[in-house]
Amino acid sequence: MDLDQLAALRTPAGSAALAAAGELAGGDPLTAASALRAAGVPPTLAAAALTQAELRHRAVGKFGAAAAGMFLTRPGLEQATRRVVADRRAARLAAAGVRTLADLGCGLGADALAAARAGIRVYGVEADPLTAEMAAANAAAAGLSELFTVECGDATTFDVSGVDGVFCDPARRSSGTGRRIFDPRAYSPPWDFVTGLAERVRHTVVKVAPGLDHALIPAGAEAEWVAVDGDLVEAALWCGELAEVPRRATVHRTEIHQLTGSGAAEAPVGPPRRYLYDPDPAVARAHLVAELAAELDATLADPSIAYLYADRPTRTPFARCLEITDVLPFSLKRLRTLLRERRVGRVEILKRGSALVPEQLRRDLRLAGDAAASLVLTRVDGAPTVLIGRPVD
Repeated sequence: MDLDQLAALRTPAGSAALAAAGELAGGDPLTAASALRAAGVPPTLAAAALTQAELRHRAVGKFGAAAAGMFLTRPGLEQATRRVVADRRAARLAAAGVRTLADLGCGLGADALAAARAGIRVYGVEADPLTAEMAAANAAAAGLSELFTVECGDATTFDVSGVDGVFCDPARRSSGTGRRIFDPRAYSPPWDFVTGLAERVRHTVVKVAPGLDHALIPAGAEAEWVAVDGDLVEAALWCGELAEVPRRATVHRTEIHQLTGSGAAEAPVGPPRRYLYDPDPAVARAHLVAELAAELDATLADPSIAYLYADRPTRTPFARCLEITDVLPFSLKRLRTLLRERRVGRVEILKRGSALVPEQLRRDLRLAGDAAASLVLTRVDGAPTVLIGRPVD
């Protein structure tokens, strides 16, 4: 995709090609390409339309029905914020009184569009010309061009004195290879610039990778980890007047649930008990396991492993619960014999603090039978341990 191809897709002929490609999305790509060419679509336009149709099909999980009218790139789609997460962030910014927002490194515009839908005037800055043009096209498709405008340029030179809020989502992939960048100091814009925004704008939010080292969190910032349906999707730093608590875990399921705390508390330690809780990854990454333990009257069996144990089941959106029937020192032979005696033919395997590879263990167990069980590979008092149980609905 280049600027000329994008311009062609935005013509009436391009719109017709996109509509035809959309009908063919999800099928055999060679058959789809032949069908478009047979309909008189030029090869270059057909290829561009089919690429967009494929990306739009993949984007439905992030953007819902709006994906059908968006212009996308593969790297941009991978890094774009899910709509449910972006909408919640925009609502929080609007509630804090943000009326004008600079989106530095706006990408395809997912967060900027959410802010615009919340009534915030957004000024997007994007270094890549094609991505900037796509963001503008996405604003037009959403009917939000008056609230979200984009300029192609260097985010570090944008004058933030005229806005009352800043959102920055620094690039976390190499522009040359597309490989992920795990060290925030290698982000673009640079990490020092990103964290320095909070000193210049009183409402600053920075989107970061969920693997962010807690040691890199700026003093006074609120660090939030976000999970959607059990998948950890991002972290964000809320700075200045937006910081409310040291740590926050936000869990999106059928509803939105939040757990907050210091991120420094330690949960009590004790032996395994009847019920095991596997915390949502947002809770674990936010270092809020101790706060969850207090809610569940639960303990850890190992201070370095985020499995919680309690005497009774408690409904919580922040963890999955298993009823434990057996706690055994790990022995492949003993475990295989026990599962065979119980005619267990299907197992789910969870693990924390274990070097075992679940799929290899599944093969080694040589399961046979019509019963099911859950296996938890972990450590208790430093010793490799396997727990056998079943999910609690």
